[in-house]
Amino acid sequence: MPLPSRCLGPSAGQLEGIRFREMLFHYVHLTSLVLATGLTLTLALPRRGRHQTQTDPFAIPDPQEWENTDHMTWDDYVRPPGSNWYNSARRGTQRNFNIALIAVDYPDEAFVITLAANSTVFTNPQPAANSVPRADVPSFYRDLLKKPQELTLNHTLHEYWMEDSGEGGFNENACPTGQSCSVDLRTDALGAWRAAVGNATANSFELVFILSAGQDESSTWQEFGKMLFDGPDAVADAFGPPANSTLTNWADTRYVNWTSWASAATIWPNAGRSSSTQAESSGMGTYAHELSHLLGIGDNYNNPYSIPPIRSYTGPFSMMSRGSFDGPGGPHTRWQIPALLGGSYGSHHTTFDKMRIGLVDNATILTISHDALAASGVVLVANVTARVVHPIAGAGLMGIHIEMGTDLSPPCNQSTDPLCDGGGYNNYDVQVIDRMGADSFQPDPGVFLFRTKNKDRQPFEWMIDANAQDLGLLDFVRPNGSASYITVGDYRQLADGLFHAGTRSESKAEYVDEANRLHFYVLDVPRDAQGVLHYVVGARSLDSRIGRAGVRLGAGKVGQMYKNTDSELSTTCTFDLKNTGKPSAQARGNTTSYLQSDLYRLSVEVDGEGWQAVLPNEFASATFGESTKVKVAVGAGNGAARRGKVYLTAVPSWMLHRCRRRPVEWVEAIDTEFVEEVTSTAPWQLEVTK
Repeated sequence: MPLPSRCLGPSAGQLEGIRFREMLFHYVHLTSLVLATGLTLTLALPRRGRHQTQTDPFAIPDPQEWENTDHMTWDDYVRPPGSNWYNSARRGTQRNFNIALIAVDYPDEAFVITLAANSTVFTNPQPAANSVPRADVPSFYRDLLKKPQELTLNHTLHEYWMEDSGEGGFNENACPTGQSCSVDLRTDALGAWRAAVGNATANSFELVFILSAGQDESSTWQEFGKMLFDGPDAVADAFGPPANSTLTNWADTRYVNWTSWASAATIWPNAGRSSSTQAESSGMGTYAHELSHLLGIGDNYNNPYSIPPIRSYTGPFSMMSRGSFDGPGGPHTRWQIPALLGGSYGSHHTTFDKMRIGLVDNATILTISHDALAASGVVLVANVTARVVHPIAGAGLMGIHIEMGTDLSPPCNQSTDPLCDGGGYNNYDVQVIDRMGADSFQPDPGVFLFRTKNKDRQPFEWMIDANAQDLGLLDFVRPNGSASYITVGDYRQLADGLFHAGTRSESKAEYVDEANRLHFYVLDVPRDAQGVLHYVVGARSLDSRIGRAGVRLGAGKVGQMYKNTDSELSTTCTFDLKNTGKPSAQARGNTTSYLQSDLYRLSVEVDGEGWQAVLPNEFASATFGESTKVKVAVGAGNGAARRGKVYLTAVPSWMLHRCRRRPVEWVEAIDTEFVEEVTSTAPWQLEVTK
């Protein structure tokens, strides 16, 4: 029998005459299964997607089919099972916020929502809401955030926080002559508010949202800059400064060197001193993001247009990165007033951020140090629930938090490598994303693996991208007709970055950090009867050594034959895999159920012309002394031999890793105490004895 293809040992011919003192094939267990068809068929088994029926043995268990948020609508929203977070009568268990909303307009800037539909240079307000009396503006925006209503499809900021439980300055050279552009919106608005309501009333609020009339620059600099005009000199007078000004029609902006003056003249939302500033175009995602700052978390996003470029840190999957942009219609709809599309429904916080600001019971996060994981000698295996659904402490997990201590990653240079994370991380975190609730507008469901720091030093969270290649995604078409594609730093580059279970997903099911001696696995993807997404994930230290590894594969069973077409047959073969190993003394002392397993890498071969065998999942895990089922998809078609023989091999994951690194030295080092006779059938005729 040849060793598994990834195990660099002797060839099949070299095995003859070699007497292994150690029990190699007690650890690498092979079993075979013979299938007979009564037909003569050829194999024609195409790639199958998630919409195949469950009876299709070749169905891909967890295909990655990411979606561009530009194409999403409110029909993509999925309410979490049994939830009614939008009910404002529900109170928080730990804290309830008492927040004042101050609406501020100006002599030369009326509230946009008071104007006729599409009447501003930005074509706001939208037909859905306009011509609101000025006296009703504060209550309109209060209700937009707080009150379930048809306009917002009953979504509220209260709902977001119950479910999920800046920069200032101005363009000094772009201020019109005779005007002062250095006024402080926060200082002036808070001062006017206190003068109007009195200090006693003002002091009764713990936080303040300041709503400024008009647009915000964050949502207009690109849409009313490079997306609308071919260059700074092409900016129309309507988007320029007041008519009596000698200024140009363009001005500097935060990320690139120009936008229209009208866009640059608007505010950029920010937070500080127990208050945050927003504009009428700011969606609930902006309010949630700025409130997070007031709770003590900084920004974790990059400049997507920086030179040199750097990749997005955690993209759309984190409220403190670009998750505040989430919502139907994508980021280029964030300029609309009122904000009902992009930015109107931001993402959840990461589990690491949830822990830091008290949005999650820490008992639902499995925390372990790398040293403890290595000492356990086993593989950590856990079922993790999608973060949008809060598991009950002691009855489920929302995430895994592995404390590394010192980051041993080799240095990299962010000046030359846009994928360099900068180093200095303290932990690895694992969580599950599902397109449900406030995560309904994520591009993809899957496993989110990321590195974290214990201090807000950007980037303090960095996503491990399962598909690091450039997406080549069209961003917009310029006025001259040329295409503009997303930059390497654009957060949408991470749309296909989540990990998936199983084979053929077009993502990955494992990740190895050699420097920090950690290996992560995505093992299974169950969705329960209530529709809640779970993933079974694994993690182990590369320095772990299980006391004595062992595996036994039972005789396979042939399932029901399916005649897919007139010339195609398929079936599922099922094998029992038993963990016959024994954990180390340290592992036997573990009281947690998450540290009682070994993990196996599977491979399959088929003997018979015209036959094909595919593993839906190349990993299997089993607790010590227990068994699990392994399935193999098998098919044949026109011209196939009457019989096909399937060979399944199971290798403990830690053994294969060492075998790849040091095949000869490792074989000589295996413990011989648990040697047993294991015999495989023809054609390899291999027998290993004590």
